[in-house]
Amino acid sequence: MEEVARRVGPSSASRMPAAVVLLLGLLLLAVPRTLHASETFLYDLRWMGIKAGEARLEFIEDGDSLRIVSRAESAKWLSVFYKVDDRVESVVARKDNPGKGADHWVALSYRLRIREGRYRRDKELVFDHENGKVLFSDHIEKRKETYPVPEDTFDPLSGFFLLRKRPLEVGRPVDVTIFDSNKVWNVRVDILRREEVETRAGRFRTVVVKPNMKSEGIFDRKGDIYIYLTDDERHIPVLIRTKVAVGYIEAELTGGEF
Repeated sequence: MEEVARRVGPSSASRMPAAVVLLLGLLLLAVPRTLHASETFLYDLRWMGIKAGEARLEFIEDGDSLRIVSRAESAKWLSVFYKVDDRVESVVARKDNPGKGADHWVALSYRLRIREGRYRRDKELVFDHENGKVLFSDHIEKRKETYPVPEDTFDPLSGFFLLRKRPLEVGRPVDVTIFDSNKVWNVRVDILRREEVETRAGRFRTVVVKPNMKSEGIFDRKGDIYIYLTDDERHIPVLIRTKVAVGYIEAELTGGEF
């Protein structure tokens, strides 16, 4: 493992956690159509085939609202010289909309807490859809700002929640509007192909999608990202692959309660 530590090193490790956070967000690309009171997905995060950490996702339904809670932690060997402990929480709610039907979802709030080595980040978004605004809070720098946002704007996590509501057809991209890094971004998700893959959780028929990220923050990327979603109504993310500055990272579904 000492050899692994030398290969990763401070320069490589400083880039890798950012990709881990990105994967953490993208693991939430889809939420099952039918949710139970509590549902859990477990993932291994691997760097060039070496286990670098774990991620845990929980989906908690409370009436017409849905709370999505996730946590990513570095493996013990990596934590010795670069500890990662990232937590993300997003809340969405079903709202009646005369023009869009009763099954219309909106983002309510978003909280991102990052600990990566000496780097810390703690930010929050609260959406005010009636007035077309979002309140941004930086809890470390102790500042707050308000920004205008268009209708149906989501945070980096809940934005991809929309994919579960849309049919994924190969060759037909899906657009999602998100607010991130104090800006509104239009993210195009390409639907590439169907493919069968095997993970520790089993063998799955999947549809492969590729988000075209153009924002900053947790959406900053060095290479293309490929997400493998089950080719059914649930669209469960079972595998994610992305290139980083040094090598590549995979997030693989290993188990859970679903």
